[in-house]
Amino acid sequence: MAYRLTSRDILALGFMTFALFVGAGNIIFPPMVGLQAGEQVWIAAAGFLLTGVGLPVIAVIALAKVGGGIEQLSAPIGKSAGLLLAIVAYLSVGPLFATPRTATVSYEVGIAPLVGGVSSLSLFIYSLIYFAIVITISLYPGRLLDSVGHILAPIKMIALAILGIAALLWPAGEPIMSTPSYKEMAFSNGFINGYLTMDTLGAMVFGIVIVNAARSRGVENSALLTRYTMWAGLIAGVLLTLVYVSLFKLGENSGSLLPNASNGADILHVYVQHTFGNYGSFFLGVLIFVACMVTAVGLTCACAEFFALYVPISYRTLVWILGIFSMVISNLGLSKLIEFSIPVLIAIYPPCIVLIMMSFTLKWWKCASRVVAPTMLVSLLFGLLGALKSSALLQTFIPAIAKKLPLYDHDLAWLVPSLIVLVLFALYDRINTKQH
Repeated sequence: MAYRLTSRDILALGFMTFALFVGAGNIIFPPMVGLQAGEQVWIAAAGFLLTGVGLPVIAVIALAKVGGGIEQLSAPIGKSAGLLLAIVAYLSVGPLFATPRTATVSYEVGIAPLVGGVSSLSLFIYSLIYFAIVITISLYPGRLLDSVGHILAPIKMIALAILGIAALLWPAGEPIMSTPSYKEMAFSNGFINGYLTMDTLGAMVFGIVIVNAARSRGVENSALLTRYTMWAGLIAGVLLTLVYVSLFKLGENSGSLLPNASNGADILHVYVQHTFGNYGSFFLGVLIFVACMVTAVGLTCACAEFFALYVPISYRTLVWILGIFSMVISNLGLSKLIEFSIPVLIAIYPPCIVLIMMSFTLKWWKCASRVVAPTMLVSLLFGLLGALKSSALLQTFIPAIAKKLPLYDHDLAWLVPSLIVLVLFALYDRINTKQH
């Protein structure tokens, strides 16, 4: 007898997927985009939604088609290259950047204002408690659908709904003029800010978590697993879009309230205080804590399950190792984490985008690796130019000719060369097939 999910479980799976995606970055970046974009906000929003919603949903669907794992998705580029890509992706959205960031953002946004500001000691104590909870929940991955899908995700969604409705009904101020960068390149700035949510990389990591959550209900049929995962991705995509639109509006209408905000966390804090009064800080603290906690649990589970396949260490031991390592890294502070992560994300996003999009074209080619591998390699090489450009220390190493590439100023210099290589190797695949 083939087990099937009930409608309630399918919704819970979708809510769990949404909850796994919506971490700290998803909440703090859109308000900043909305504030800085001004009258260009919806052009910037279109770019942001493309990389912040469209690509993650497509990635979930692509992973569902291949069975839920990044290893299967990267099969066309070979086992060694695919494993290397998987390790980089898991480390980036796991213990190096994303998981520690959930702790630092939830601390600086939700806790620091309540304890009189940021301090090393309070961050250390908070990170100990935070990751103790993360480790405890992550030790039981089979209960994720219950603990996250049925409990934490609804709490998170209610809090976000309150914030979103408030942003639409009670704007705190008036928009300000677009900053020069958004006035000239609103779409591409939104596009790059969508990178910073790490949701596309997160989708490549979460795919197996979503599939395993469905399996925990007894579903083993591959067609049903694919269908349920796709539904989960679509539900999450709709909810993400609603959240982002409300947060763009919140940021846009907070321009006169805080015109010189340094980050989205400042905007959120001031808006919530302005709208909800003395209870604002507590409300925001709960919202950010739950949002970050759910994401941290999902990332820890996914990373532990992945590395348990390749190292002689048990899943439960890896959960402890990853949790403790993430706690140590989180104590570097939010600013340093973001500073270190931006060049890495700009470098690795292009090949990941290419891999995800080309996973839907594999049947077109006689030899898929002949087309996918060189296209990904070129996207990585030109993505490294973007990484150099994003680092003030490394900009001097960029060749002068590279600055003349199409879309270089928009941080999309990888796009045109990748398309050219794709066309050339697609023709080669066809010609070689005919000769054979």
